[in-house]
Amino acid sequence: MKKIFFLLAYISSTRLFAQDLEPTAPAQSIWPTVSMVVIAVFFFYFILWRPEQTRRKKMESVRSSMKKGDRVTAMGIIGTVVKNPEGPTVILKMVDGSQIEVLKASISEVQPSTESEPESSSKRVELPKE
Repeated sequence: MKKIFFLLAYISSTRLFAQDLEPTAPAQSIWPTVSMVVIAVFFFYFILWRPEQTRRKKMESVRSSMKKGDRVTAMGIIGTVVKNPEGPTVILKMVDGSQIEVLKASISEVQPSTESEPESSSKRVELPKE
C-alpha cells in the first residue's frame, strides 16, 4: 500500500513540475494595440471634432455680425434684432411689438435685413400705354 501511495505521489509531483517547465506562449507586441488607438484618435478628430469646430466658428462669426433689423431664430422664436449689445444677450422684437432678451448662443439662424436695399428698386415702374 505504501508503494502505491508513493508511486501516486511521485506521478502527481512530476506532472506539477512538468507543467511549470512547459514553454509559455511568446509575449505579444504592444504595437498593434497602439496603432489601433492612434487610428481611433485620428478617426474621431477628422470625423467628429474638426467639423464641429468649423461649424461652431462659422456660427460664432454669424452671431457676431448681427446688426439692428436682422431677423433671427432663437430656439424656435423668430424676432427682429432691436438692440445688439456687446454682451452675451440680444434684444428681439416680436410680431406683436413685445421685446424679449435672448442669449446670442441660442441663436441658430440669422437672416440679414432687407432695409439696406435702395428705395428705387422697390418702386414699380409703369410702362406707357399705347
